[in-house]
Amino acid sequence: MRINLTLGLLFCSLAQILGQDAQKTIQALQQKWSLVKDYSVDLNIKSNIPLIKILPVNATLFFKQKDQFHLKSKGIAILPKKGFGDLAQLLAHQDQFNAISTGKETIKNKETEIVTLLPNGDNGDVILAKLWVDKTNNLVLKSQITSRSNGTVSTEYSYGQDSKWGLPEQLIFTVDVKKFKVPKGVVVDINKTQTVDSQKQVAKTGDITVKFSNYKINQGIASSIFKN
Repeated sequence: MRINLTLGLLFCSLAQILGQDAQKTIQALQQKWSLVKDYSVDLNIKSNIPLIKILPVNATLFFKQKDQFHLKSKGIAILPKKGFGDLAQLLAHQDQFNAISTGKETIKNKETEIVTLLPNGDNGDVILAKLWVDKTNNLVLKSQITSRSNGTVSTEYSYGQDSKWGLPEQLIFTVDVKKFKVPKGVVVDINKTQTVDSQKQVAKTGDITVKFSNYKINQGIASSIFKN
């Protein structure tokens, strides 16, 4: 009985320590992210989704704290629902999640801490989130977010000259094809759909590559842009 009680106390203490370390990591990310009051950036979006035909699209993304996003595009941009906003939501609303450190992994020759975020309630869209964080530079190198609306979306982050703001130069989304919602106006290859066994021959995941250029940071953006 005494041994079980001791082990239980040790596990509770370890969980508390891991939670405190993870919370510090998330707070460091948020502090860096909070320096960006707003930005606009040009995007080039290339989609590789099974059975969907779409050309690369150029767009402009607008952001304003805490978590307002607006995408302006002349063509149809295929992206996960709230693809840019999920991470911002997690960082902006830390009180809605419990953070736990769940290991380490080397990504792009950099050691990262894996932080798992568990929602406090059952009503939100996000079910589970994992972040691979480069603690030296306070950058997210990879994320995996499972939500009711999108299934599981994995994202790889690459950074360039704007890394000091925590802003990427490229994102690669890997999406769950079954959960992915095709926007209106996108051409689906119906003939191919009818002639293949979707369970065996159609890939279960697709990818979307987004390249960022020409950031304009903290220059002010009208709130009216986000009402459209």
